[in-house]
Amino acid sequence: MNLTRQRVEEVFDKVLKYSTAEETEATVSANSFALTRFANNTIHQNVAEEGASLSVRVVSEGRMARASTNKLDEASIRQLCEDVLALARLQPPDPQLLPMPGPQTYRALGRYFNETAQLTPQTRAETVAKVLERAEKDGLTAAGVFSSGAGAYGLFNSRGMKAYHEETSSEFSVTMMSDSSSGWAKKTAPYWMELDPTELAERAAQKALASRQPREVQPGRYTVILEPSAMLDLLGFLILDFGGLAVHEQRSCFTGRVGQKVFGENINFRDDVFHPLQTGAPFDGEGIPRQRVLLVEKGEVKNLVYSRQSAHKLGAQPTGHGFPLPNEYPEAPINIVMDGDRSNVDEMIRSTQRGLLVTRFWYIREVDPYKKILTGMTRDGTFMIEDGKISYGVRNLRFNQSIIDMLGQIEMMSPPQRTAGEESFEMVVPAAKIREFNFASTTKY
Repeated sequence: MNLTRQRVEEVFDKVLKYSTAEETEATVSANSFALTRFANNTIHQNVAEEGASLSVRVVSEGRMARASTNKLDEASIRQLCEDVLALARLQPPDPQLLPMPGPQTYRALGRYFNETAQLTPQTRAETVAKVLERAEKDGLTAAGVFSSGAGAYGLFNSRGMKAYHEETSSEFSVTMMSDSSSGWAKKTAPYWMELDPTELAERAAQKALASRQPREVQPGRYTVILEPSAMLDLLGFLILDFGGLAVHEQRSCFTGRVGQKVFGENINFRDDVFHPLQTGAPFDGEGIPRQRVLLVEKGEVKNLVYSRQSAHKLGAQPTGHGFPLPNEYPEAPINIVMDGDRSNVDEMIRSTQRGLLVTRFWYIREVDPYKKILTGMTRDGTFMIEDGKISYGVRNLRFNQSIIDMLGQIEMMSPPQRTAGEESFEMVVPAAKIREFNFASTTKY
């Protein structure tokens, strides 16, 4: 990847050369990505790709259009500008469209690590080999991915905005399987050395071994201990409800409830791109600086997030949570940090007379968008707890649970940690012990 701030400026100068619109915005991005995939205790795929793109948005006589290309030579840039100007002339005027923002000030975040950007296939393969050795030690079968990459993103406009961010990323995910059980673990980080794949492999292996020959238990309401990945994938369904326009248009479960206590006294979370365990750029899709926003304090919904357009319409201040225009989603908080407490999962287990430990959920779907009732299934390590100890693995269960109610029934929490799941983006969330979690039916596996 060779996209620098200087290169973004060069591309933008060419865009301005060929755009005759009243306002012009250019988004230039580039990324390099590599992945090592393994299954059946064998590495079977190694891929790498690099790419760059240019997206131009123009506004002329109140008409807006956007067009994109993956070619950054001058002829392609000229053609793109001609195309987007032609598209704009075909659009109806938008009387609510705001002028593009001018220059902004951003806080540097330091999320680029050369060690991650330069990670080699050999290092990934050697790391995976250790994981496969761990699987074979106990006759388990391992599958998963080890990926790494780097990306850069520049957002410039004709009113003087110049936003630029670069960041590295890495991910390790592993599933360990026996003939009757499975265990799973996953982690992501900008600095790949924080992944600790051997520890993740050990965690997944122990879950697979401990849940062999799972027993069927009756559905019903249980005390549950949700590991952070399970918490994350449920909380992800609340994110769009914190949008200012969603509340105004009564599409949010918080409509009429802002300023009210909705969750338990021990629930606090915020959107905070600056948290050291978070990732992402310090600006949103229009280049507005992201702000820390306290969303919930002691169970009370305190604030919402706003794009420029929503804030202007509703008489609020933009919070830097908008998406690139045009977009069907006006705004959303995407850097969730939920406060926790001092307990750990072992302490939660010891304090539980009878309950279930859940590693993660999958195939989650929304049943009621206003009560926030979700349904889905457990996966890759579900255990019965009896008399403060894990007794045995259980067959997976389907849940049917309001997460609003769930966030009023939390008894214990761990310190929050950067967490990855499969149904939502990464967050900083704790593990939690929750009473009266509703499981609606059992499965046969």
